[in-house]
Amino acid sequence: MGQNQQIQQQEEELEVNSIQDLYKSFIMECPSGSLYLHEFKRMFGVQNGTPESDYMDIIFRAFDMNQDNTMDFMEYVAALHLVLRGKLEDKLRWSFKVFDNDNNGRLDRQEIRKIVKIIYKIKKATVTEESEMGNLTAEQVCDRIFREIDVNSDGYSWEELDLSGQKLKSLPQDHLTNATRVNLQRNKLKRVIGISRFTHLTELNLSRNKIVEFSQEMKNLHKLESLYMNQNNIRSIQEGIFPNLRKLKFLKLSTNRLARLPSDINQCTSITYLDLSKNCLQNIQPLVGLQKLRELLVKKNHLTELPSQLFQNGSCELTVFKATGNPLRCPPEEVCDGGVMDIQNYFLQMEENPNTHSDWTVKTLFLGSSMAGKSTLCRSLREGKPVAVAVEDRTEGIEISQLYTPEVRFLFWDFAGQEEYYLTHHVFITQRALVILTIDLASYSTEDPQSFKDQLWFWINNIQLRVPDSVVLLVGTHCDQCRDQEEVMEKKRHIEEKVNTMLANRRIVLKYQKKNLEVMEEHIDSSVFTDQLDELDCLLEYNLKVLDLVTLDCKRTEDIAKLKSHILMCIQSESLSLCTESVLPKSYEEVEQAIHTLVALEEIPQHGIILREELCDLILNHVKMSRESLHSILRFLLRYLHRIGVIIWYEDIDVLSDKVFIQPTFLISMFKSIVRHDLVQQLEGVPRDLLMHEGALVKHKFTWVHDLKYRGILQNAAIRILVRREIEKLVVDDDDLVREVVGTKKEEGIILTLLQHFEVCLPTFVGSALNPQAPESIPGEKQCKSAWEEKRDPDGACLFPMYLKDNLTVCHKWGEDRHDDISVHVYFLPEIPHGFFHRVIIKTCVLYPTHWIGREQCLLCCGNRLALVRQRSEDGDMFIEIRCRRPEKHNEFRPLWDLILAVMSKLFVLSRQWPGLAQQVHTPCPERGCSHYFTWRDWQELSNADLYNLVKEDKLVCQGGHTRRTELIFPKVPLL
Repeated sequence: MGQNQQIQQQEEELEVNSIQDLYKSFIMECPSGSLYLHEFKRMFGVQNGTPESDYMDIIFRAFDMNQDNTMDFMEYVAALHLVLRGKLEDKLRWSFKVFDNDNNGRLDRQEIRKIVKIIYKIKKATVTEESEMGNLTAEQVCDRIFREIDVNSDGYSWEELDLSGQKLKSLPQDHLTNATRVNLQRNKLKRVIGISRFTHLTELNLSRNKIVEFSQEMKNLHKLESLYMNQNNIRSIQEGIFPNLRKLKFLKLSTNRLARLPSDINQCTSITYLDLSKNCLQNIQPLVGLQKLRELLVKKNHLTELPSQLFQNGSCELTVFKATGNPLRCPPEEVCDGGVMDIQNYFLQMEENPNTHSDWTVKTLFLGSSMAGKSTLCRSLREGKPVAVAVEDRTEGIEISQLYTPEVRFLFWDFAGQEEYYLTHHVFITQRALVILTIDLASYSTEDPQSFKDQLWFWINNIQLRVPDSVVLLVGTHCDQCRDQEEVMEKKRHIEEKVNTMLANRRIVLKYQKKNLEVMEEHIDSSVFTDQLDELDCLLEYNLKVLDLVTLDCKRTEDIAKLKSHILMCIQSESLSLCTESVLPKSYEEVEQAIHTLVALEEIPQHGIILREELCDLILNHVKMSRESLHSILRFLLRYLHRIGVIIWYEDIDVLSDKVFIQPTFLISMFKSIVRHDLVQQLEGVPRDLLMHEGALVKHKFTWVHDLKYRGILQNAAIRILVRREIEKLVVDDDDLVREVVGTKKEEGIILTLLQHFEVCLPTFVGSALNPQAPESIPGEKQCKSAWEEKRDPDGACLFPMYLKDNLTVCHKWGEDRHDDISVHVYFLPEIPHGFFHRVIIKTCVLYPTHWIGREQCLLCCGNRLALVRQRSEDGDMFIEIRCRRPEKHNEFRPLWDLILAVMSKLFVLSRQWPGLAQQVHTPCPERGCSHYFTWRDWQELSNADLYNLVKEDKLVCQGGHTRRTELIFPKVPLL
């Protein structure tokens, strides 16, 4: 005992007294202050190609904390401590993965003896004093380890058993059952027969298998604390299992097929975390009674109601609750989005105000090509009779109106059909809406495939990608201009057949893609494609409902009435699940009515822009409730009214969250003053008196027109003038409003904030010269401040990619492609959505202030590195290519791959806004003329993975037999 204390004291003194000498030695060996792998090995006398070299590799990678392929002094000291003074068990733990040679998740006596000998050899090459192992030989140390750990004397030793990704179809029978943690994820298990033998388990991971039943044997795992069963095919769980799992705290059952929960799950009394997302649950009442539950996730199920007892004070410790993607009516989804406290308040209000109000409101979107009759149809339905719309009165941007019926309240959103407006659709299109797609039957041709593509395929495809669970009603207009009724019916049959074929083909493509991945999975490690297969399963589960085409003559009152009745019938059909009834407390209804009263009494400004606190003060004059009570429900109500389209409230935009837009039409008018099909003509028509507001001359106007036509750039001064003119049409003499909406030379207004937030335009930068010191975007690292925040000119301009005409500037700057370029292809199934690439440009250019932009290409500059990003199509497959020049030096690979990965991360973040999209990533073989490629792992894993350690091999061979260094194919830092 005393000897041990003396040794410890001597070691501490040694560490303190020798630190300066150690630093001097480090600087002499490494004057740059950075230690490379080969230098690290040399300092310990280790040669490449030996077992000791593998051991040092894993230590070097582990302590290279910033992943720059070098060690600084502090990292070196930490590694030195492990090698020379670290405890034997620590060294064994670090060594486990290197020396588990047969990859069976365990170490036998021979493997441990090998590790001990290596540790002895390294220490003898670097130190001469007595070690912690004293005079014990490697054999004696090995014997001591097995006496202490190998409790059942079978020659194996471990605490953790890692059998992931082994393609196992059943549990191995020869493994030690004393393991406390077992990882069996990413296998092919359908059942877990024999799992009850692992009675010491505290953690079990069975995720990403093919398990179809929750085994009764689980009830014997009395020590189990964490259980992962996500991403399987479990359809039911029998009674009698969970009451025996009294210590279970963490349970993940997401992405299965569960239709109901066992009634006794609430007897699993220690659970604090429970994930049941992506199942088929219609009821979670059995969860009532889990008193220690803190986090509950039930996203994407079939829930319509939540049990109020689950949210009562004292019933449990719930602090996190997520339920998005459910057809909730009580409470509505908008309440759940506010979190546990909002849900508790909702049920409290329901209890205090038993007279509830059921609200049926349907947001109805009118889409279709320009001049297809959307506005005529919308206004005729609203008036209940034919309403003619002149050509000059056609919709620009979006028009909003309401229709009240005894059964349902309709909110009509009439979208303009010109292409320039498509990029703003994502700002307003929401889930759970009825889409009425109008087709001009008079101009529709059954002979010309382009006619179907323009009038139907384009729209249905974008709806399917954006809101894949929507209901689409096809309406054929201009029937009176067709030759006769026979022509109308012929076109109706043709359209319905083509639409059905289109939807069926999409499912076939997805099924073939899934089958191909399953075949590839048989020949490659199963961990590569699991998430992609799950993603394809999700896409196959989506069910876009396209109803049969209804033909009508908008000049006939009976046709309008017939269509209105048909729409009501569709809405009330249970099979469509189109409209979700929302059950609201009486107090909620009173607040909504108060808002309408304020508008009617003109107590809210005509433009409808009002501060949230100001709105609260006005509402209190019309309802009998305290300010505290109103505050507790106002956020939900604003969120709900925003979703159904009555108001607009951008809760997630910090600078606008304190404002409410009571009149959405006003805000939309501001949008259409800039995003419109005739913007050039609007600029040319700006009068001199408006130019004077900005101190501009008439000749400035011609410069603005030139910049827009040839560079896609609109000066901020021009934006302010166009918006000011639109405001003055609607509101007279309100300079404060003009400044708030339009902005000034020193500060952005509301409209520019929204255009940039929704990635419709990109602010320009001061200067454009190449900047070797430009800030780099490192994947996984949070940027302190984006480039545009630091360098944007407040009186500059905005670039609108939709107005660009060609790629000439980008092509000139980039030059010709080279066969040795590093290239990554990100494929999107079934295709790249319209406008997606323009938003990619905006997202990535914000990171890099030096860039050049074209219609379908973008060139990014980071220091002395260039990355070409472009949208392409080969044989009908659409993808976005990221292409860089091959580095000349070894130390240039890491920064280059950082640049590529930064662009990829933006692609994947943006793609989440289109639930109907799937992605794959390939690196084509760089050999000239070779059509083979290398497939990346699941992109979902990249955010949590060591991106530079995904591929262990130094060289790779394509299926065509061509060999290339790994750093030319995947992220990897080459060894010197």
